[in-house]
Amino acid sequence: MAKRSAPKSKKVAKRAKAAKSATKPAARRAAKPKLLAGGNPQIAKADGDAPVQAYIAAIPDWKGDIARRLDALITTAVPDVRKAVKWNSPFYGVEGRGWFVGFHCYTRYIKVTFFNGAALRPPPPGASKTAEARHLDVYEGELDEARFADWVKQASRLPGWKA
Repeated sequence: MAKRSAPKSKKVAKRAKAAKSATKPAARRAAKPKLLAGGNPQIAKADGDAPVQAYIAAIPDWKGDIARRLDALITTAVPDVRKAVKWNSPFYGVEGRGWFVGFHCYTRYIKVTFFNGAALRPPPPGASKTAEARHLDVYEGELDEARFADWVKQASRLPGWKA
């Protein structure tokens, strides 16, 4: 004769249902990062292409399109580029030479930082608090892809920032 299992108590069933629904919001949060000031995604520090792509995918509006284009231009110009997310910003570098460029979202633009930008010819227009770095503020519809790709190629051959 087969033994019947005892029916679950209402209390046990309620706890199981609560535990199941509690995991859903956490899964949603992992899929969609929190946006910080200016629409900058909050992504945990990590090496590799996957965290950079997660960062880019989370950027809202036209800035997401610009970020995808920046990533594509950097990857095309430097096929062996090393990627990471540090301090809620994607970084690009060359193994053994350090990081040469990174960018960060602000409300009205994306700020691209060339860590040894003062050595680029011509140097990017934005001065920095450090003598070596130079910035390029990219507003909607204003990316000069040829100039940017040239700076990326130059920057990738220079000593980079070690972090």
